[in-house]
Amino acid sequence: MRIRLATMEDLNAITKVEAICFPQAEAATKESFRKRLEIFPNHFWLLEDKGQIVSIVNGMATDLEILQDAMFEDASMHDENGAWQMIFGAETVPNYRRQGCMERLMKHVIEEVRSQGRKGLVLTCKEGLVHYYEKFGFVSEGKSESSHGGATWFNMRLSF
Repeated sequence: MRIRLATMEDLNAITKVEAICFPQAEAATKESFRKRLEIFPNHFWLLEDKGQIVSIVNGMATDLEILQDAMFEDASMHDENGAWQMIFGAETVPNYRRQGCMERLMKHVIEEVRSQGRKGLVLTCKEGLVHYYEKFGFVSEGKSESSHGGATWFNMRLSF
């Protein structure tokens, strides 16, 4: 397995993984991914196995401290010099779950963001995943104001 940055050539595969991993109301669209890859490709990490994308972590950098729903669709909110790395999606295809794939990719992303001199990472997750992200050092800040996809989300922050 190898970790690499996504390219525009990965657009269809990324969109397919997203559709498998998230309910339709929460999944990003192909057009949204296109904009993300155009504006912040250096913040779009992939874990591959034999040329197949098995895990994805992506998001923008910003000085804003809270992940806002508008960020999911408005890639222009990215600030390459932003203090915080937002994580929009962290997903692994079903056949590769519970094998350490996301752990490997998330640890890589955390170290990459740390080396960039940012203050840390921010994400939102469902209640059942709060414990999972805590093992990486994220701290729950309670329920988020996010209404993305009609779900209840929790703010998580990893500060360096």
